[in-house]
Amino acid sequence: MEEDRVPRREAGGRAPEIQMNMNLAIGKSMRWWEKGLQPNMREIESAQDLVDSLANAGDRLVIVDFFSPGCGGCRALHPKICQFAEQNPDVLFLQVNYEEHKSMCYSLHVHVLPFFRFYRGAQGRLCSFSCTNATIKKFRDALAKHKPDRCSIGPTRGLDESELLALAANKDLQFTYTKKPELIPTGDGAAEVIAPEPAKLPSPLVKMGSEERSLVSSGR
Repeated sequence: MEEDRVPRREAGGRAPEIQMNMNLAIGKSMRWWEKGLQPNMREIESAQDLVDSLANAGDRLVIVDFFSPGCGGCRALHPKICQFAEQNPDVLFLQVNYEEHKSMCYSLHVHVLPFFRFYRGAQGRLCSFSCTNATIKKFRDALAKHKPDRCSIGPTRGLDESELLALAANKDLQFTYTKKPELIPTGDGAAEVIAPEPAKLPSPLVKMGSEERSLVSSGR
């Protein structure tokens, strides 16, 4: 019978394929953070991706935008951030999805959203702050202050070494980092650095390492 050739419909009254298409459309429409993206905006995929992106930026100003799909403030601010990116094509905007990189954000001490960090050349991190549409002037002022062209002396710094060590210590991340060896001076001044009195407190290098290990272990 002809009736047997009519597609069966679910209890809701829609054919299965129609319902599937609707679900896909709804899922796509919810990805608000992909709307309005400019060529100088991209989403970070891993801790290694973040480290490499900062290291390869040279003297270019880099703004790292930490957001969450479920954050109303992040969603409201997104069109404005896209506008800033369009107006400043020489600035690199990196997006970090908190929901996909919670462990990495925890190691980087990101506990409030939306949150921004500015990096540039040999200076490394310039500033970090949280802001919303109501306090967007904070973002605008930071961009105006740190955008002017400059030439860094020395290699691009990127993340602080303490942050790199914290990422490497995080077992949830596939990221490795070896602490850079401390340069030992040569010549007449070498003895002053290499031969401290045994009775004194540990050198700043040893003290710094112990603090970093304490921070990482407490974070885990």
